[in-house]
Amino acid sequence: MSSPSSCCANPTTAASPSASTSHDDHRKNVRQAYAQVANANTAAQGCGCGPSCCSTSDEGAVNALVSSRIGYSQEDMDRAPDGADMGLGCGNPKAIAALRPGETVVDLGSGGGFDCFLAAAEVGRFGHVIGVDMTPDMVSKARLNATKGEYENVEFRLGEIEHLPLGDGVADVVISNCVINLSPNKPQVFRDAFRVLKAGGRLAISDVVATAELPQAMRNDVGLISGCMGNTSLIEDLEAMLQAAGFEQIRIEPKNESKEFIKDWAPGKNVTDYVVSATIEAVKPDARCCAAGV
Repeated sequence: MSSPSSCCANPTTAASPSASTSHDDHRKNVRQAYAQVANANTAAQGCGCGPSCCSTSDEGAVNALVSSRIGYSQEDMDRAPDGADMGLGCGNPKAIAALRPGETVVDLGSGGGFDCFLAAAEVGRFGHVIGVDMTPDMVSKARLNATKGEYENVEFRLGEIEHLPLGDGVADVVISNCVINLSPNKPQVFRDAFRVLKAGGRLAISDVVATAELPQAMRNDVGLISGCMGNTSLIEDLEAMLQAAGFEQIRIEPKNESKEFIKDWAPGKNVTDYVVSATIEAVKPDARCCAAGV
């Protein structure tokens, strides 16, 4: 997303964190920024991933434009309740998740619930979708959207994606849309996603990744961190994290065409020299399958 205008406190004006900034401070900065987005009025919605306040009075039109640019169809946008599409993504994880009726889906960083509601239509009445977000205002907004849309197979839980409020082996699929890059501890995110997945479960993520090492000034920019750019990891580092967590069949596919919309998130900062949107897929091994020599 581009930086906020008058309707939100602009995170780029905040003091840059030092190298000693704790994980808790990092989360606090991100949580505050997204609480502002959750509570913003119609002039305060998306221009892409991250806290944003576009100077427009037509929130729905702006968010629809953003969503169409990052891979959602008009049918997707029409299906979700008004207010669920906040224009905060960088791709469409449903497009790679291959969801099936009856599956249980967990969405990491569910925001207003947009991807959860789309997943709910895919898994059907006998499926279940659980959205997890660390921002209370977002969880409240998502729950309100679920009530408006009369979704009976969707729930939203307050929690950190590093420590999911879920039992072991409950999910068939874990999805996420431009959120894991915000985490100060990505290896723990992947470990916990692995924990909550069933054997043979799938990871299907849209996120921003680094194609080159970011300059330290960009990594210390609070606005770029909250805007999904300053805390990105290199593709090879993400692959190593996923492998260490236990995942197999890892596939990270950069989307170079995403530079066309990412360049608008931080005008004049040349962020597309360093970051790009990508799809991230992986599978939790099925021990039974492996033990049988299949």
